[in-house]
This record gives sequence, C-alpha cells and structure tokens, in this order.
Amino acid sequence: MKYIFEVHIREGYTAEDYADAWEHASELIQRSPGARGTELHRKIGDPDTLIAIAHWDSKASRDAMESQHNPDVAEIIRSAAPFCEIRPLGEFEDPEWVVNPPAEVPIR
Repeated sequence: MKYIFEVHIREGYTAEDYADAWEHASELIQRSPGARGTELHRKIGDPDTLIAIAHWDSKASRDAMESQHNPDVAEIIRSAAPFCEIRPLGEFEDPEWVVNPPAEVPIR
C-alpha cells in the first residue's frame, strides 16, 4: 500500500530543508516491519510543493508503526512542522491495474 501526502513549504524554509528532516525521519521509520521505502517529489513549476509517498507491505504494517511512539521521529516531525503545511492525500492499495510499455524488440 501507499501512504501519500502533499507538503507546502512556507516562506523562509526550503524544500531542501524539509527533505533533510524528512530523510532523517524516514531512515528511522524504514526500520519498521513492512516498510518498503519512501519517495519525495517536487511539483513541476512549484518548487515549494512536494508530494511524499511511503510504501508499505500493508495498512496493518503502517498502522503498527504508527501505534509505536518513536520520540526521535516525533521530534523530527515537530521541528519541521512550523515551516510547512502537510496535507494527507490518503492511503492507497497497490495497483490492481498496470499498463507498462511493451518490451523493446532488439533491432536486427
């Protein structure tokens, strides 16, 4: 599953500042059972808007991590909170429908 949220950086802070905090928190969170990585993307044309995607084996894995208070993660998030607005976009199942480009055919 994927947990997706949008981040708006406030004036006086940068996306790089947020990314630094996000990476530190994510490194700790990724030690949790079921964690499968995170991504942080900058919005095209709006460098102060980011989208973050956390990948998990299941919603139960993510919920279990959330139920275990980690004071280090909480402090990192608390330290960045005044400088950004975070809006959860939701929790999504892994895709049921996928269309990939065809495999390349070797040129003879």
